Amino acid sequence: MVRAGKPESGNAPARNLFGHPPGLTVLFLTQMWAEFSFFGLQALLVYYMTKHLGFAQSKSSLIYGLYGAAAFFSPFFGGLIADRWLGRTVSVIAGGAMMMFGHFAMAFEALLFPALALVALGNGLFIPPLATQVGSLYADDDARKAYAYSAYYMGINLGGLLAPLVCGTLGELYGWHWGFAAAGVGMAIGLIVYLTNLKLLPPEPDRSRTSATRSIGGTPIDAAKLKTLFLLVAMVVLFRVGYEQSGNVIALWVRDFTDRSVGGGAAIPATWFQSINPLLIIILTPVLIRFWRSRNVAETVPNLLKRMSVGCVLAGLAMMLMVVAAGVSGPEGERVSSWWTIGYFVLLTMGELLVIPVGLTLVETLSPAAFAATAMGAWYIAKFLGSLLAGFMGAYWLQIPPSSFFALGMVSPLLAALCLYVMARMRSTPAAADAA
Repeated sequence: MVRAGKPESGNAPARNLFGHPPGLTVLFLTQMWAEFSFFGLQALLVYYMTKHLGFAQSKSSLIYGLYGAAAFFSPFFGGLIADRWLGRTVSVIAGGAMMMFGHFAMAFEALLFPALALVALGNGLFIPPLATQVGSLYADDDARKAYAYSAYYMGINLGGLLAPLVCGTLGELYGWHWGFAAAGVGMAIGLIVYLTNLKLLPPEPDRSRTSATRSIGGTPIDAAKLKTLFLLVAMVVLFRVGYEQSGNVIALWVRDFTDRSVGGGAAIPATWFQSINPLLIIILTPVLIRFWRSRNVAETVPNLLKRMSVGCVLAGLAMMLMVVAAGVSGPEGERVSSWWTIGYFVLLTMGELLVIPVGLTLVETLSPAAFAATAMGAWYIAKFLGSLLAGFMGAYWLQIPPSSFFALGMVSPLLAALCLYVMARMRSTPAAADAA
């Protein structure tokens, strides 16, 4: 079955750009600027609360976690609103506008919590329909879809790369309000790109078509198989508990325990380290796409689950490296080489690239057309729960030894790796294949 508004299987779109519909470039750029604004705020938030507002570290980490949780719980309801009432395009525009005004409002201390609420709610309306529009550019059996999501994810991280460098630098050197204002400008640019290229985007799906029969890798999938997605969300929650520390506790580790000196009394701004992860994603994504193409492995559910399992192992190893770094720092908390943090981000990023884009592909492909945005919103509940748990966990930073803290953060992604591998093996059995 082919979704309404998609090209028929086997027929190439009328226009192509680098082998993909030009609408992918529009969505790539829109999401890139949205992430520039989102990560710009995120890069500054903990520092802003602890340095400028005078909040305690535990309170700041808790607020950071709650904000991140809200920003990725709201997509479930935003996706539902897009599917049932507003439609995808209107939801993207409304959500983007809310995020833009929220970022500008961050320039005023008294509006901290209303501003964070606007960004979190706007994110919920914005993300699910935009992500599903990527998949709607392709027929269900189009092999380019998985690579399109990898490219789309690279766009997300291009914005994440620029955000700490621009917003972080403005915030640290010229004033926090300049950094937040720059984030608002980024969201405004994203909206302009989207609004001026609406004709290149896929049409709204026919909401009367509620059949859940889909396919992935030639294997038919019905509504019952969507249970796999619920298990998938649970595993990604475990992955996220460790991963979300990268912008929370790891940011504090960089500030307080990392030697950032470059000679002559100068030091690398702490916020710049948040650009390592998106920079590596931009560098490694083309390499991984080429690698998987060369292997010519079928994009079946078991193979994708195994790929995610490997990614979770790498995330666990990233935390293990920080356990060693904390041991080198010692009980006195001496500053250690920045290469420890760089190594952490290398392993974490490799793991992320094997978990998140693959998960996005599974969600979009297995979900019914009429409820695709809702299903995509449900996927982001994993980030909500992971951020929430990571925030509560981060509140105990320095209340227990750093080595013990990182060891606890290592457990959850490794547990997720084991469960995903078992799920893949179960899906690979003859009985499971027959049922599929």
